[in-house]
Amino acid sequence: MRTTLLASILAGLAFAAPRPQAIDFNEIDSAPVLTAVGPPISAVDQPVRYNAAAAASSAAAAVATDPVTLGKRSVDVNAACAPQPDGYGPKAFPDTTGAFVNSSLFTSIAISAPTPPGYQQSFSNLKAAVNANTYLGLATFQTYDTVKCQQLCDAADLCTAFNIYIERDPSVNPASGCDDPPSITNFKCTLWGSGVTAAAAVNSGQYRDQFHVVIAGSNVELGGAIDAPVANGLNTTQAAMYYPGPYNPQICAAACLALNTKQKGNAKQKGDTKKADVNACVFFNSYVLSIANVPAGTYCSLYSQPWAKSYSTNHGQLRGDVYYGISSSYAYTLQTSDSSKKSDN
Repeated sequence: MRTTLLASILAGLAFAAPRPQAIDFNEIDSAPVLTAVGPPISAVDQPVRYNAAAAASSAAAAVATDPVTLGKRSVDVNAACAPQPDGYGPKAFPDTTGAFVNSSLFTSIAISAPTPPGYQQSFSNLKAAVNANTYLGLATFQTYDTVKCQQLCDAADLCTAFNIYIERDPSVNPASGCDDPPSITNFKCTLWGSGVTAAAAVNSGQYRDQFHVVIAGSNVELGGAIDAPVANGLNTTQAAMYYPGPYNPQICAAACLALNTKQKGNAKQKGDTKKADVNACVFFNSYVLSIANVPAGTYCSLYSQPWAKSYSTNHGQLRGDVYYGISSSYAYTLQTSDSSKKSDN
């Protein structure tokens, strides 16, 4: 989402950042490995549960040493042969997976859907939904409504992209005696804490007992403009950090502040407080790091001076045969006033 994320400590420059700096693969290799996920196969809604503040607090500690609310359902949809909710979309005829994924109606719905203002389309009309480790939440709609999906993304902390698609689901929960029931059609919207590309659209469906869930009309819209960080300038880089999971620049802000606290403590012990001021973290660049075109997490670069947009020349790099890409790149200066502003590139 494009609202201010960093409360009172930052003035956003939306410049992608500084110095000839390669991606620190040691940071990436030492990070925990997260599994690429999407919504559970039987889910029709799932609140956003990522805690950005807790993640930022954890990042600060490491350097130093409102969700979408959905109501409960009165029917246990997980019971054997229980009727499944929603199903507002048109059915494919005949009621087969082939007719569903090749439906000209579903193709028309997807390619004619508007891209909301402030977003740009990553891909359209695929037969698979996104799986990535930056999954935030899910909602099911009565129509293929890209604007409503965008509004959920804008309301969710850290959401920078959404995937809207048409899914063939069972009309009852498959079980013994109803293992391959007639289908219903659902319009689903998933929220993501990173930009996503077609390479992440790997969920082409799966089985619920003998019923085959498949997907059609899958579109992804990316929030905000994408810019890359830099690869030129002075050696003012202080640190680089990598955090797998949803894109969260608050982690970088917390790391910048924690580094200053640590440096001041070290300088005080040595009796040289001026050096701590000179080397203070005053600027950081945060961006989504993608590995082999699949968004993986937040990469932070911390600097002792601000850098202009003209230094935004690092667009990623190869490591062997694997490309490490950069997107959703923003940079911020640290300030002490009680206001902040960030603009998108």
